[in-house]
Amino acid sequence: MLGKMMERPLIISDLISHAARYHGDGAIISRETSGEVTQTDWRQLDRGARRQASALLALGLNVGDRVATIAWNNRRHLQTWFAVSGSGLVCHTINPRLSPEQLALIINDAGDRVLMFDRTFLPLIVGIKAHVPTVEHFILLGERDEAAAEALSGLMFLDLMVDAVDDDYRWPALDERLPSSLCYTSGTTGLPKGVLYSHRSTMLHSFSISLPDAMNLSARDVVLPAVPMFHVNAWGVPYAAAMTGSTLVLPGPGLDGDSLIDLIDTYRVTLALGVPTIWQGLLAAARKRGSSLPSLARTIVGGAACPPAMIDAFRSEFGCDTIHAWGMTETSPLGSINQPKAKHDLLPEEEMTALRCSQGRPPFGVDLRIVDENGVEQAQDGVARGQLQVRGHWVVDSYFGHAQRAVTQDGWFDTGDIATLDADGFMTIRDRSKDLIKSGGEWISSVELENIAVSHPGVKMAAAIAARDEKWGERPVIIAVRAEGSQIGEDELIAHFRGKVTSWQVPDAVVFVDSIPINGAGKMLKTALRESHGDVLVLRKVLS
Repeated sequence: MLGKMMERPLIISDLISHAARYHGDGAIISRETSGEVTQTDWRQLDRGARRQASALLALGLNVGDRVATIAWNNRRHLQTWFAVSGSGLVCHTINPRLSPEQLALIINDAGDRVLMFDRTFLPLIVGIKAHVPTVEHFILLGERDEAAAEALSGLMFLDLMVDAVDDDYRWPALDERLPSSLCYTSGTTGLPKGVLYSHRSTMLHSFSISLPDAMNLSARDVVLPAVPMFHVNAWGVPYAAAMTGSTLVLPGPGLDGDSLIDLIDTYRVTLALGVPTIWQGLLAAARKRGSSLPSLARTIVGGAACPPAMIDAFRSEFGCDTIHAWGMTETSPLGSINQPKAKHDLLPEEEMTALRCSQGRPPFGVDLRIVDENGVEQAQDGVARGQLQVRGHWVVDSYFGHAQRAVTQDGWFDTGDIATLDADGFMTIRDRSKDLIKSGGEWISSVELENIAVSHPGVKMAAAIAARDEKWGERPVIIAVRAEGSQIGEDELIAHFRGKVTSWQVPDAVVFVDSIPINGAGKMLKTALRESHGDVLVLRKVLS
């Protein structure tokens, strides 16, 4: 006998319908590409999304067709998300920071039939148009623009399309297992691969990240996703905001510290989310301007390891709780988030600080384990290290266009991270397997060295790489960017490591640079750094 309860499909259109009905006047503040700040609400967004869905389907699109977006975090992009997925199409968000060649490769691999974009990216679209034959319709996210129409033959304009249809479109009842959105991996370990999310997986992920022990979203929050909507769907936050009725503040292209402070202080943002490089700029700007960020209660940091010094700075200088999280495109992305348990309230400050530097514990719906090179599960004692594997309701099974499963024989996805797990499930990323430094047969964590480097006030940013060494095979080298006004030298920074790691783990050299290359997800491009500086020790020896 089956249960006697109603059964309705878990579909994304229900999110925007709920937000419109029960949080209709909840604000959506949007900084446009022009710099202008506009305001709408969930009720108007639902109306616009339904009209946009009707206009897109009038182009002859079918359920499952892919609609690509190249856009910033703004109201039209948000409306497009719900219009596309809610109507049974697939929303394919694309990182505009990729090279034109990579963009064309991804669009062609996805088979996108429509490409929607912000005015900022018109030159980019003009440049790749001839190389994306699957795209039948190019749509500018905005009003009619004569110069844009002249630059791109056949260009359509979203506002005109929406104005041309009426309000009678209603969201269809879809199968919850249908695809809803498509995101591609960053391609740091080979060609980018597509991860095709379903309505069901996205809805379950939205429920999970909204929980108190996750991001703790509510209708009382004012949420600023500084993480781009093209980076794993802004970590699912816009979906969860619709589910909970949170106010959204969408920052557009302005992710510099001053621009973010203007929005945070003006609209009393309570929760902001982004990668460490974004928060470095925010902290520096807040100190310079004298802003105390009074409304900001918590920041969520992901995409890369958060330096302990940053966690401490937010707490001690601004009274803001910094929550470390971990995930990846293949996990939708949330895999773990650092919310202490009640028993941890009694920990000494030093132990609590160490706990908060971990990537946290998995929410319901995700399981983590660590295994050795033979696939043998390792102890959850906080000491044993192993390859981090994950499974769950919103974890990839196979990549888009790939028949072969992307998981182990017993159903776990190998993340490529080296980690530890403690008895409470708190997970700490020790390194990416490809970034570990193997010196004389012993492993050195690049993450640990980077955290030590940026804890020096004279260092703004640092990457630890493996440099070739004739005797030891590899030795650690720090690539560092000086803080503004800093004159720190190599000897001083190397001395900063002594006593913090064992002597043989102290870096052999420091190379100061003006900037460290960052990919579209805010992660340091260590491959490029190894190519540029991997022979620094060998060259120094030759020249000495």
